[in-house]
Amino acid sequence: MATTNKSEPLRKAVHDALMAYFEKLDGTAPNGLHQLVMQQVELPLLETVMAHTGGNQSKAATLLGISRSTLRKKLAQYEIE
Repeated sequence: MATTNKSEPLRKAVHDALMAYFEKLDGTAPNGLHQLVMQQVELPLLETVMAHTGGNQSKAATLLGISRSTLRKKLAQYEIE
């Protein structure tokens, strides 16, 4: 039985989004792409994980693999309650 890579759908979504982004740039070189992608991904990641955990910061931090203090800083940065 073949094993499946659970991150594959997410990886494909990121790949497809970046390919569409490059296409829209129409040859113009992007600037600060890493920071742009991280900002665009981090907010919905935090919002979704917080909703999934019912707002429980300890559970959310564990799911994310970060400390609770780091999570609190990020929630404050994005003004997520």
